[in-house]
Amino acid sequence: MEQREHSLHQERLASTATAPKPALAFGDAIAIIVGIVIGAGIFETPALVAANSGNGVVALGAWVLGGLISLLGALCYGELATTYPHTGGNYYYLLRAFGKPVAFLFAWARMTVIQTGSIALLAFVFGDYASQLLRLGTYSPSIYAGLAIALLTGLNIVGVQQGKVAQNWLTAAKVLGLLLVVAVGLAATIEPPQPATISSESSLGLVMIFVLLSYGGWNEAAYISAEIRNVRRNMVRSLVWSLGIITAIYLLINLAYLRGLGLAGTAGSQAVAADLMRGAFGTPGAVFISFLIAISTLGATNATIFTGARTNHALGQDFARFAFLGRWRTSSNTPAAALLVQGAISLLLVLFGTLAPRNGFETMVDYTAPIFWFFFLLSVMTIFVLRQREPHLRRPFQVPFYPVTPLVFCIICIYLLYSSVTYTGIGALLGLVVVISGIPLLFWTRQQQT
Repeated sequence: MEQREHSLHQERLASTATAPKPALAFGDAIAIIVGIVIGAGIFETPALVAANSGNGVVALGAWVLGGLISLLGALCYGELATTYPHTGGNYYYLLRAFGKPVAFLFAWARMTVIQTGSIALLAFVFGDYASQLLRLGTYSPSIYAGLAIALLTGLNIVGVQQGKVAQNWLTAAKVLGLLLVVAVGLAATIEPPQPATISSESSLGLVMIFVLLSYGGWNEAAYISAEIRNVRRNMVRSLVWSLGIITAIYLLINLAYLRGLGLAGTAGSQAVAADLMRGAFGTPGAVFISFLIAISTLGATNATIFTGARTNHALGQDFARFAFLGRWRTSSNTPAAALLVQGAISLLLVLFGTLAPRNGFETMVDYTAPIFWFFFLLSVMTIFVLRQREPHLRRPFQVPFYPVTPLVFCIICIYLLYSSVTYTGIGALLGLVVVISGIPLLFWTRQQQT
């Protein structure tokens, strides 16, 4: 029965009326991955990394280590994405490895918690910094967040061409702006802010939590694997090149922070990039960096919207109750209904973040982190299951040093799952309740199909 359902699923994917067309070139894929990863984290976490590193060498080394850990995960995803190119990404890997119930719960979690929470989180950061340029009243950050989600969702519904062009320009502007910050930090003489008192001992575990938070998002490449031209060649190349670019930028900008402000000055800063630019150029420098961070988070929000609706589309392909999500608009080459649903839930989460006791960004971190790391762990585990179950299937790319590489990455995921549960609290509980609410929905949906 399961095999027959899988065959029917494959036939539906083969239909040109519902299947996406490969419209993304190698450079487009890099722009999307870099755009997702370089979001708000690099402007907020360096101070936390510096405060817990003990010395500059450890601080810089942590960013290199973060890139290497991300590369381990990217190699795992390289095998999955080239062997099973699919708009559902993780959803499809979980479907093949663990069956429909686990895949459904992942798609439900991504639609209601993981992806929509990430969209709202990034939109709140955009709203915070846009409000420093032009405030729109008491709820200015939330208004900007809602407008950003509505505008970018509409842009992606119009067409994949418009979405990818916007992403390319936003990513280019972001990277150029970051390089300017690097140049200022390495060349200018700056009066550091009030330094913090930092311990001479490093807390590497805590440091890596912050570092890997800033590297998060590269796995979204799995959701565009069916839309990349020559995917078997370009998927792994785009992941490796993207992480190389990101690691180089992160290393350079942290070197600039340490050169311009010192370790104690960086650790003591509440807005490290703004302090760096203010020290060099005064208030205009601080205004510039606020604009840069707004552009950076806008680019990350657009890329997250672009990739997020692909799982909703895959869910609609497999479950009749959600069939409306599985329709692909051929005129624009986009999953229009899936984008609309994703946008509506993201707007509801903006409202929730506005009304919650903590600020919107912190609320969304609490809400998403544990669920994200749990399903990330399951997704990487599918490599072991699928290699065992489908040993003769052609794999254009095989993860090096199997099974050590995916095993090490699974251990890292377990550690980060534990850490995220430890550091979140009530927000994580709400996210868990939302995911569990998908269980009765799963049984109801399966009854409708029998």
